[in-house]
Order: sequence, then C-alpha cells, then structure tokens
Amino acid sequence: MSILPKDELLKGLSEREALSRILDLSQQAIRNWETTLSDFLSPRVLHEAQLVLNKLTEIHYLSWGGYLQAERTRLAISRADLPLEQEQVALSVLEIAGNFLFDPVTHRDFLGAILSTGIVRDKVGDIIVLGERGAQVIVMPEIADFLSMSLTQVRTVPVKTRLIDLSELKIRPPQTKQINTVEASLRLDAIASAGFALSRSKMSDAITAGDVRVNWKEITQPSYNLSSGDLISMRGKGRLEIGSVEITKKQRYRVQLTRYT
Repeated sequence: MSILPKDELLKGLSEREALSRILDLSQQAIRNWETTLSDFLSPRVLHEAQLVLNKLTEIHYLSWGGYLQAERTRLAISRADLPLEQEQVALSVLEIAGNFLFDPVTHRDFLGAILSTGIVRDKVGDIIVLGERGAQVIVMPEIADFLSMSLTQVRTVPVKTRLIDLSELKIRPPQTKQINTVEASLRLDAIASAGFALSRSKMSDAITAGDVRVNWKEITQPSYNLSSGDLISMRGKGRLEIGSVEITKKQRYRVQLTRYT
C-alpha cells in the first residue's frame, strides 16, 4: 500500500492541520480495512476535505451530523469496496433543559457553557436552541455522560442535562426561495445584495466587516468574483447558493439563486 502524498494533496488549501488528520484517517481506513471517523468538522474544513478526498480512488466517505442540514458534521471514511452508512457515524444528543424566560440565551451562551467544562470544540456538533426551554446539542458519544453530570448551569440559569434519542431532535426544515437576477458582474456585493434583499452599500459594509463567507471562507472584498456552485453565507441572513449563470445579449449576467433561511 502506498503512502498518501500529503504535501501534494494539501497544496493551496488553508485548513492543512485538520486536513492532515483526515488524510491520516484515510490511510488508516485503507491499511486496516476499517471505517474511521473524524471529530466534528466546521463547514470550511468539510469543504476542503471533500476537495481532497475526491482525489482518492481507494476510499469513499460520507458526512453526517444528525440531520440533513446539519452545519457541523463528522466524516466516516472507508475503503471504496466496503459499505458505508449514516448509522456508522456515532452521535449522541443531549437535552439542556431550564427556564430561560427571564434570562434569554443564545447559541453562544450554550456553547460557552459546554466549553467551560473543559470539552474542546471538535467534540461538539450543532446546537439547536429551543428558546426559553433550553437547547439540544449533538456531541461525540464519549463525552455525553460527562456533560450530563457536569453541565448544570447556562449563564444564571440552572439546567438539567440528559441523554435523549436522535429521533427527538426538534429541527425546523429550512425555507427556500428561488431568485433570478441580472447583474453587470459577478461581484460578491452585487450578487449578495440581490439574494439577501439588501442595498449594495449595506452589503458592502457587511462584507468588509467580516459578516459574509463564500464556501465557508471569510471574504472581506466586495469585489470578490463568484461563480456557479458557490455558497454565500451571511450572519443572521442565512445562505445563498449560486445556480446557473448565463450571459445575456447585452453582456450582463443572468444568475439563478436559491436562498435558504
């Protein structure tokens, strides 16, 4: 069995440390004829991991975070001739229950409380905030019991943390809207302005402030050029996927967009 050429595979990518670990898992899956699992990956790391793994013919992989639109997922990697199913991706779900009516909390508050117990971010998947009732959090199975005992307060509110079944996740399906626009260019500020229904100046301000990502990478140049297949995400506004791009007779760009909220 040959050793995977890490330097060549990682050339030009930004998440080299995380991707190196994923290549180690790929090598292990090939060598030992076993399915290997990563920790939870951010969307940016997953995007680059897919670029790398798609070049390896000896393996196949899937990502799963507990539900279809999960943002943070684990990768399962196996030899191409072995079966690979979602059920092989080990996940646990915790319910964090408390009365948050008089002390509203955010995703950041729940994450901060979890990390304050000593758990590292890579062991934690998505957090689904349920308003005044608390939250549900997807985690690695090996930390579920520890968090059940250790997580007893979020901000000023006492909480009870317990293990629940994956089927009890309270997920709101994403809402989608199809948008068609004609623009003079494929600049980020122009396309995002049309997709998120904001003025060009407000969009430019949001981009330079670091509130906009393209394919999960922070982009701060309003003039950044986009292409079909790119995914734009904006803090507080959801995501925007670029579909077909056609050039009109007047040399403008007719762009099909799908907005997810």
